[in-house]
Amino acid sequence: MNTPDIAVHSHPNVLAAAAAARLITRLVDLQAAGNTPKIVLTGGTTGIAVLAQIRSTVARDAVDWSRVEFYWGDERFVPADDPDRNEKQAREALLDHLPVDPAKIFPMGADTGTGPSGAEAAAEQYAAVLARAARPEDHGPVPSFDVLMLGMGEEGHTASVFPHSPAVYETERSVVAVHGCPKPPPTRVSLTLPSIRRAAEVWIMTTGESKAAAVAMALGGAGEVAIPVAGARGRRRTLWLLDRAAASKLPRDLVPPIA
Repeated sequence: MNTPDIAVHSHPNVLAAAAAARLITRLVDLQAAGNTPKIVLTGGTTGIAVLAQIRSTVARDAVDWSRVEFYWGDERFVPADDPDRNEKQAREALLDHLPVDPAKIFPMGADTGTGPSGAEAAAEQYAAVLARAARPEDHGPVPSFDVLMLGMGEEGHTASVFPHSPAVYETERSVVAVHGCPKPPPTRVSLTLPSIRRAAEVWIMTTGESKAAAVAMALGGAGEVAIPVAGARGRRRTLWLLDRAAASKLPRDLVPPIA
């Protein structure tokens, strides 16, 4: 298991700009090597701020956006036009403003009137999407995503895998419906931790003093059942992008110079 890398930034806006620059650089490098990058987007304040930063920088034009595949790590199971949907927020912040290929955008299913019970079918459908996108060299039903971005909740959840929930114990399915989430909306669809760990790089981006205890526990060796984000690791790299407040409870020897 690789040792996580940690980058600490002075302010959430600085973090978002730095993450945007990192992602653009990674996409350019992957495309220069002849690859079609597969990236996984996340919602939340920080995740959407990163997308907005990409939109606002001229460096975005270095990427051939028609040759990037977009997936999601989780989704709120609400109607397609609900402003809470991660997909809708990502489109408004970035995707609607880029020359992307619509066929390379893979959103999770929305509630079409079924209510919470429909999340099970949406999870199965997304698992099928991932299985079709996987290549023989991926050795399983999930693509080896190039960059998978995640946020983190105050109690240590990531994607929609919450502490001590059925999803955190899942080892067989790649995507699950999540019911009874402790924060609204209560029904969601999420990648499981084994799917997340298929990514080459996992970037965990979080800010604020309210996250500091969970950050310290995750990086201090907590188990994934209690702190699910501790189980979010990339095959090649796990990168924690934090602001000063979120890093405030880390041991001093773990904290790099603040950018």
